[in-house]
Amino acid sequence: MKVLVQRVKEAKVEVAKKVIGKIDKGYMLLVSFTQSDTKEIIDKMVRKVLNLRIMDDDNGVMNLAIDPSRDKILSISQFTLYADTSKGNRPSYLKALRGEESSLLYDYFNQELRKYIEVETGKFGADMDVSLINNGPCTIMLEL
Repeated sequence: MKVLVQRVKEAKVEVAKKVIGKIDKGYMLLVSFTQSDTKEIIDKMVRKVLNLRIMDDDNGVMNLAIDPSRDKILSISQFTLYADTSKGNRPSYLKALRGEESSLLYDYFNQELRKYIEVETGKFGADMDVSLINNGPCTIMLEL
């Protein structure tokens, strides 16, 4: 499982020119699964995302976890995080989990996050337009 975490001032996702998910301050997550991922791995990743200390403290130092009382998450399914470009110039996506299994794991991931924080999502498998204002910029790749 891979999650690209971007600390944002705001982020939104559109499908067919309609906004389907939007947040102000928080994290925009790009989420991808591979064949060996399980609910146990997802549970660990949820804890990692929620406890990742990349929010600024009063001194402007990245020292705090995301605050569910004022921050939100925008979660976007992004199978291309498993792109393999080691051979040639055309990415291979053989390591990315496809279809129904990936959709179920993505739903589970968001369900588990929602137990702790407000989560907006994109639409699994859709052609989406995602925009954000990266705060920092701060972008962290998590992989389990």
